Amino acid sequence: MKRTILITGGAGFIGSHLTRLFVTKYPDYKIVNLDKLTYAGNLENLKDIEKAPNYEFVKGDITDMGFIKDLFAKHQFDSVLHCAAESHVDRSITDPLAFVNTNVIGTVTLLQVAKDSWKDKMDGKIFYHISTDEVYGSLGEEGFFTEETKYDPRSPYSASKASSDHFVRAYHHTYKLPVKLSNCSNNYGPYHFPEKLIPLCIHNIINNKPLPIYGKGENVRDWLFVEDHVRAIDVIFHKGEIGETYNIGGHNEWTNIALVKELCKQMDSKLNRPAGTNEKLITYVTDRAGHDLRYAIDASRLRDELGWMPSLQFEEGLSRTIDWYLANTEWLQHVTSGNYQKYYEGMYAGR
Repeated sequence: MKRTILITGGAGFIGSHLTRLFVTKYPDYKIVNLDKLTYAGNLENLKDIEKAPNYEFVKGDITDMGFIKDLFAKHQFDSVLHCAAESHVDRSITDPLAFVNTNVIGTVTLLQVAKDSWKDKMDGKIFYHISTDEVYGSLGEEGFFTEETKYDPRSPYSASKASSDHFVRAYHHTYKLPVKLSNCSNNYGPYHFPEKLIPLCIHNIINNKPLPIYGKGENVRDWLFVEDHVRAIDVIFHKGEIGETYNIGGHNEWTNIALVKELCKQMDSKLNRPAGTNEKLITYVTDRAGHDLRYAIDASRLRDELGWMPSLQFEEGLSRTIDWYLANTEWLQHVTSGNYQKYYEGMYAGR
């Protein structure tokens, strides 16, 4: 079936990998990438597909109701893959209202326009909402998040994503909007903006800068390679049940300090530095307010019902990620200096 799909946030980290996958794997699909191009949205992430005949980029804001209505009217979307979100916990602590605006108001705006646009024919339509495991709160040393885990968000970021999840389900139950949801664990991989732990540490190691670790580094996360994540989204989009939620996890639990030490060891080797050199850069800093101890995903439903499994163990995925950053230092310099904004101005100004 040919489709016309709106991908929101398609120039961001997860969004760019998702956009690339759908543009290249489904040449009969028309893919429209809507991104506001804030600090983490970068069209350089998509240079390899920007001239594909089934791809179009549109700069815009998901909170702008009139703009979203016009976009739906122009393209007659039958599907939405909603990736756009403010996603950094630290930023949510300093500016929670920005997260409410984008993650809650933006999501409801998209839901409302989709509902109004599809009201006469819901069959075949899909509104896919991409969310996070952080909505479930914090785990102790044992147990896993399942699709039935009670929501218990602990940060403004996770609270805004929990709210958006609830609105998506409410539109399904109230208006019969055909929705699908997924909640994923921590992603890593190429094109990740260097405010998050792994790309930040890679960038700092390259430049011999301190590696800031919250508290004692004992917080545990389940790490999911971003290409595995978008493969899972592809499977859920095409084969998942309407109205259902699927958890996506990497089966790779690491404490922050163990992760950073593994990264330091691999980069000692890749940069031809004496063993232990990079580990000396580790610096412990005051813990983040409300820092959740542990996240861990039970992705057995996705495995059992739809046949998805992660393809990489963490050490291999981390090695591939480091290799990409070392081979793309120009990209890293652009995003850390802000020069990637010039790429948009040069490529899309006046469109």
